[in-house]
Amino acid sequence: MSRCPAPHDPSAPRTSRRRPLTLVLLGGLVVLAAACGGDTEAPGPTPAAAAAPQASIVEVARVAGQFSALLRAVEAAGLTETLHDGGPFTVFAPTDGAFSNLPDGAMESLLEDPETLAGILLHHVVPGVHTLAELRNITELETAGGGTLTVTSTPQGILIGGASILTADVRASNGIVHVLTQVLLP
Repeated sequence: MSRCPAPHDPSAPRTSRRRPLTLVLLGGLVVLAAACGGDTEAPGPTPAAAAAPQASIVEVARVAGQFSALLRAVEAAGLTETLHDGGPFTVFAPTDGAFSNLPDGAMESLLEDPETLAGILLHHVVPGVHTLAELRNITELETAGGGTLTVTSTPQGILIGGASILTADVRASNGIVHVLTQVLLP
């Protein structure tokens, strides 16, 4: 008669259904951690980022831990499903630090005005996938909100609407993320 291992037995095989999701989220964390490790613009995708990502833009942002304000805003504006299931998109994602630089009370006011908030957030989203290498050859991008972003190539790096790219080419299953140092206003 065969004996089933006890649930706490570390040598027991794992059969949890959560394992694929855990691996996806862990993979997203590895990709974003590798990409967000420094204070300068990344020269291109890291080996981890070059692998086929399985986490959506929203999942990658959640795992990163530096986009809680952005995720709160995305949810308040009703854009979570779009950024999770839609695409492909290029997202210029402001960090929590970028949101903290907004004037006092601005974030709270925006959270109470989903339409205006959606317009601001869609100003950070561009249809299609644009890598850092491609951005070097572009001067303008049309946003999902119908506006335009100016792309400026400088010796120090690429500026998007005047904001520096902190980290570039973070791959997701439905696009790519470039981490910004400030919130872009239309």
